[in-house]
Amino acid sequence: MSHPRKPAPAGAEHAPLELERFLPYRLSILSNTVSQAIANDYQRRYDLSMTEWRVMAVLARFHGLSAREVAERTAMDKVAVSRALARLVEAGRVHRETHGGDKRRSVLSLTEAGWIMHDDIAPMARAHEREVLAKLDTEEQQWLTRILDKLLGGQGA
Repeated sequence: MSHPRKPAPAGAEHAPLELERFLPYRLSILSNTVSQAIANDYQRRYDLSMTEWRVMAVLARFHGLSAREVAERTAMDKVAVSRALARLVEAGRVHRETHGGDKRRSVLSLTEAGWIMHDDIAPMARAHEREVLAKLDTEEQQWLTRILDKLLGGQGA
């Protein structure tokens, strides 16, 4: 039987963050919750990780990026992006070719199989987004967009 958890006792030597009010924590929880709801569908259907889907979505939107550029656009760890790309290339979902004669820089794009998968998953992702946004009225949705744009300051994909 689960017992309700009480906050840890704070003392003079501790000053814990009130996580339930801490913006980075709340944004992380919201992001993880929304992303996982979408991921449940494509993980079952395609054995595709959240990181792999994000890489595919970025490559669908911005053709010909390098692995470094994918990591920058997604604000994800370069190692995680590299692993995801290796798996996507191996599965035939992403094509990697060298840029000019420079073996250090690769250019990435979705393969035909990657596009087929993308075109199946993207509508599911949009439907989940609509479900989340339906909790807000039109004005709140516009404010959310403005606030996110302002906080991101032009970052992101």
